[in-house]
Order: sequence, then C-alpha cells, then structure tokens
Amino acid sequence: MRNRLAVLLACALPLSLASAPAVAAPPAVALTSVIPAPVAVNPHGPGFRLTGRTVIEAPRSARPVADRLAEAVREATGYRLAVVGHAPRHAAAIRLAPGRTGGEGYELSVGRDGVSIRSGGNAGLFNGVQTLRQLLPLRAPYAIAGGEIVDKPRFAYRGVHLDLARHFHTPDEVKRYIDEISQFKVNYLHLHLSDDQGWRIQIDSWPRLTTVGGAAGTGVDGVGGGYLTKAQYRDLVRYAASRHVTIVPEIDMPGHVNAAQVAYPELTCDGVAPPPRTDTAVGYSSLCIGKEITYRFVEDVIRELAAMTPGPLIHIGGDEAHATPQADYIAFQERVLPLVKKYGKTAYGWNEITQAPASHTAIAQYWDTSTTNPTVAAAVAAGTKVIMSPANRTYLDMKYDPSTRLGLSWAGYIEVRTAYDWDPGTHVTGVPESAVLGIEAPLWSETLRSIEDIEFMAFPRLAAVAELGWSPTRDWESFRTRLGAYGPRWTARGVDFYPSPQIPWTTG
Repeated sequence: MRNRLAVLLACALPLSLASAPAVAAPPAVALTSVIPAPVAVNPHGPGFRLTGRTVIEAPRSARPVADRLAEAVREATGYRLAVVGHAPRHAAAIRLAPGRTGGEGYELSVGRDGVSIRSGGNAGLFNGVQTLRQLLPLRAPYAIAGGEIVDKPRFAYRGVHLDLARHFHTPDEVKRYIDEISQFKVNYLHLHLSDDQGWRIQIDSWPRLTTVGGAAGTGVDGVGGGYLTKAQYRDLVRYAASRHVTIVPEIDMPGHVNAAQVAYPELTCDGVAPPPRTDTAVGYSSLCIGKEITYRFVEDVIRELAAMTPGPLIHIGGDEAHATPQADYIAFQERVLPLVKKYGKTAYGWNEITQAPASHTAIAQYWDTSTTNPTVAAAVAAGTKVIMSPANRTYLDMKYDPSTRLGLSWAGYIEVRTAYDWDPGTHVTGVPESAVLGIEAPLWSETLRSIEDIEFMAFPRLAAVAELGWSPTRDWESFRTRLGAYGPRWTARGVDFYPSPQIPWTTG
C-alpha cells in the first residue's frame, strides 16, 4: 500500500518537475585518494568550497609557496586568488602557516571556513600544497572534502634521473618534467650530462667539450645535439628550487667518455682522437688513468660544476667502466672521490664505486638487478650510504611489455605493479634501511626524442616509485585505484601517459 501511495504522489507532481533529471554536484575528492599515500588521514566534517573570492594567506617567508599555489589554482580553475599576509576576518581562505611538523612534513586541515597547511618550513608547506592540488576537483564546484592529513616522507631522497647525453632534451622540456615530478613530492632531479655520444654542459676551462661534444649530429643516431650553457643550467637550478627540487649533475667517468676524448685527444692514452659514436654500445671508452692531465681535467670539471650547483651532491658516474682495469679503476676513484669533497660537495656514483675505500664517505646508486652484492654490502658496513635504483624495478626506459613502442628490455619488462611491488629498505641483502637514503627512477634517452616520449615512459610508473619513497606502507589495490582516479588529471594537463591495462582508469 505504501509503495502504491508513493507512485500516486509522484504522478501528481507537475510534469515539468517530474520529468526534470536531478543534477547532483560531483562528490568531493576523498582525502584518501592522494598519491603518494599520506601517513595519516582523518576524513570528517563539512568540507570547503573554493571560489574566486577565496584568498591565500601566507607569511612573507612562505610567499614563494603561496605564489606557486595561486598559479596552480589559476591553471586548474581560472580563479585568480589574491595572496595576502593577513586575510580579512571570516574570509574564506587557504592559510599557509608555521607548524610543529618539521622538515618536509606537513599538517593539512579542511573545514567549512577554509583550508590550513602547517609546517615548520617551506618544503613541508610545498608538499602540503601538492596534496591540496590533488584534492581539488577537475571541474566546478570546487568542493574539498573535510578532515585532516598528517604527513611526512619515509626517505629524505626521492629522485628521478633524466639522460641529456644520449639525446639532448631542451630546458623547456626539463622544466615541464620538473612540474610533473614535483606534484608527487619528488625532490631530486639527477641530470646525466655526459656520455660517449655527447657532452651537454658548458665547461669554460675545456670549451671544446660542448662545441665538439655537444654539436649537431651528436647523440644516439646523430639526432640529439645540443647542450646547456651555464646560464641555462643555473636557470634550471632556480626553476627546480622554486618547486623544491634539487638538481644533481652527473659527469660519467672513467668510462662513458668518448665524447670528451673526441674533443680532447690528450685524454686518451695514445693521444689519438677516437671516432665519434652515435650507437648505443657501452663499456669501450676509458680515461687514461696514468696521465696527470686526466686529473686536471676531472678537477676542472668538478670545480666548475660545484660552483654553479647549490645542491649538496655531484655525481661522478663510475658504471660500466669495462675498458678500465680494476686496479686502475680503484686508483682513479681514490683520487677523484676526494676531489668532490674538496669543492664542498658529497660524492655520488653508481654502485661500482664501492670497490674503492674512498666510497665509504660517498653515496652509491644501486642499479644492479641482483638482490645480493657483497661489494656493496661490505661498503655499507664501512659507512657508504645508498640510493636504491635497481634497474629491473626503477628504470623508466625499460619497456612496459614486448609491444611497447619505445624503450629497451635488457633489465626486463617493467609494468606498473613491477615498479611498485618491492621494498627499498629490504631489497638488497646487507643494505638495511638505515643505510638507504632514498630511491631514484632513472630515465635513459637512447630511444627518446621528445617530451611526449619522456612522459610516456615515466608516467604512470614514476607515481609508483614516488609512493615507495614517501609512504610508510604500500598497498597495491589501494594504489592502483588511486592511480586510476589520477589519470584524468594527466589528461587535463596534456600529459602523454601510458594507459596501463593493470590500472582501472576513470574518466571525468
């Protein structure tokens, strides 16, 4: 009887009302949807609706972060929010303020009257802003769910690597990459600036490195010419710093030096210039370990790099030096690793540097595909710290599957779950989490030609690596759902990501 009465009442409604479909506002983005997953989330209470009348309140010290937030909101909504030192009483505001959480940690609170992000420093405020950006819907009304997030990173170093040597990527392409990686709280960008196929950074004391090694026709297949001037490099450093990303420059040595030897034959043992190389072979070149000019060259390069790099690290390569006898390799590292410290930086190199005792005060980048490496384990026991980059988990230039149009496969195929399902703190025997500074995802450029190629290979796998570096725990089912919901954000920004079949992508 009750159901029949409901039907009669519905039929008695005016036709215009009965036939009009209900238009519901899109639900607010859940606080639990964030990538990387926060440490603690407490959804509750009413949320906040951002409008064009919302203001951003920030102290003078946090103005750079507030300006980045205003820029992001303008790009996402079209609203030009005012940035003020003190918001009017009862104003709807996003407030950036000092907090108890130090370092890169932050506390984010959302209520009916506004949003507050608190941290002991600008790095934490910036990370809170990246979380807020993910909570902002893609279309109006811009309702942000109520509750709190308390967050901090698992590892201090959460990096990506981009190879400019095999193919030169322009400053604008690098900046676009920085914009995308910083949204996942990645805080280091390792630039590979020299290799057999090209030299990509201006060094005043050795000018032919770029005029010859960076000329047109250098790079894999001869299509990747170009280099960074010092002014362009410094501009990239500033741009990255404004997004709380630190640049780490790499000059690979004693191997991977063919481009340098083409420019300066005196760096070979016989003084004869080798032919330029545009293929992808590795392991055939070596600096002449017994010549003093080698160390003058290395010191000049380190000195000039250190002078224009405010970050703490200089990467000196050290991998695949197959043409360097082991005794010579160790002798080279024993002289070169201390040179980095001489110019006020910490030495960073691929895990082969752990053969040398001088590596005990350095950082080793673990790119090996094995979960056991006695040489690295012994170095760690003596004090070496490690960044985890196992090639079969983190190398973004590996194909997703055999049909992937770009990339290589020597380390295997890396789908999203392969990139996600491992633990940097327990991955290598003899390398405890206390020795692991963080994680880095390298992207080599043998097959890359454009920013679209970079994006296709990096995303969505980089989000997986970023979560391993930030979040205290991992949950594949949760991650794949959150990643699927993030896809429309890449689409809205024109990011050419790979639509992995492992992920339940949403539209909207």
